[in-house]
Amino acid sequence: MNKEIKSVILAAGKGTRMKSNTSKVLHKIFGKSVLGYVLDSSKNIVSESFVIVGHHAEEVTAFVEKNYQNAKTVLQSPQLGTGHAVSMACPYLENFDGQVIILNGDLPLMTEDSIRKFIEYHNSKNSDLTIMSTILDDPANYGRIIREKDDSLKCIVEAKDASPEEISVKEINVGVYLLNWGKIKSAFSQLTTNNAQGEYYLTDIISWGKKNNLNVHAYILENSDESYGINSRKDLAYATKIMNERKLNSLMDNGVTIVDPSSTWISEDTEIGADTIIYPSTYIEGKNKIGKNCKIGPCAHLRGDVEIDDGCKIGNFVEVKKSKIGHNTNAGHLSYIGDSELGSHINIGAGTITANYDPISKTKSKTILKDNVKIGSNTVLVAPVEIGEGTNIGAGSVITKNIGEWALGITRAPLRIIENWVKNR
Repeated sequence: MNKEIKSVILAAGKGTRMKSNTSKVLHKIFGKSVLGYVLDSSKNIVSESFVIVGHHAEEVTAFVEKNYQNAKTVLQSPQLGTGHAVSMACPYLENFDGQVIILNGDLPLMTEDSIRKFIEYHNSKNSDLTIMSTILDDPANYGRIIREKDDSLKCIVEAKDASPEEISVKEINVGVYLLNWGKIKSAFSQLTTNNAQGEYYLTDIISWGKKNNLNVHAYILENSDESYGINSRKDLAYATKIMNERKLNSLMDNGVTIVDPSSTWISEDTEIGADTIIYPSTYIEGKNKIGKNCKIGPCAHLRGDVEIDDGCKIGNFVEVKKSKIGHNTNAGHLSYIGDSELGSHINIGAGTITANYDPISKTKSKTILKDNVKIGSNTVLVAPVEIGEGTNIGAGSVITKNIGEWALGITRAPLRIIENWVKNR
């Protein structure tokens, strides 16, 4: 059998409980959208993704087209249920005979490792159709997994349609499916709306598979946190907390010191080298790479696309965005470094900022500091500007032109002292 895998990602829902004009799958955790996490968790596994869009279709489509070359969006209109949503991708998969994994666009905590284990289980069982389940102490309104006496999968029952005995089951449907597409695809033209909601349920492909004597299984996801879906702002906050705790624990296990985990927030896409210390109240979002033996914080903010080499210090109330910083460079206090390239052994004085944005042209320009540059406190570097190796900039300067190597750059009004001015006033 052809083991090529493609994905269908369900992202058409309205997300009413978010109370937002933005699609719920485009709400962000550490600067990355919920849908982005789902696409990233599967991008090394699948050859192509079909994102089913409905509400806010234009903005979701724009996001996918901008960020993912191997993904395309497919419109579901009107929205007639999850089974109907998957059927929208059927024309694109008409001649495909590999495997299709169905993911929910609001599950940002699902990891690539768990998806791979799910696929391995499916293949080891020679399954035609496998669903992912997990065990919850409080299953609430999730669909229940109903098993046969031999522990094989019988069906999934939506909570609203479940009997009292079925509703007591704690094993729930995560909403992730793996299908041998050639054997399952015809199910989507045979689904019915014979249920409480009058919708085409994706879960009905289980009973369809049983009736057609296909091999049907359920894989239990060990870490139930990964099944947590985003339906409200509270869900978003809770998922962010889980993701952060997972990241901090991983970093500490790999030799990074987190002084106060309760006040430290670090994105999943940030790499940090051993023996780096992260001080309290530091917030790091987006994709970043921080080297070994660095000191970050307290109260530092890294906004993404930041590369910091070994032995650097990014101190209190320093903000860094879209910049590369060479080894043994320090920015200790109250500074902003944006769209910049900083060499090694540089010292950034307190209150220094890179003025990189032109509000008239709406363009951002780059600031370049070569090795061994020293920037005095309260300096403004107006981009585009380049400071040559070894040059010093006097405190309080506004630098608007390039300066060569080993020079002194200074812009400062002459000091005037008026004797007895206060007494005379």
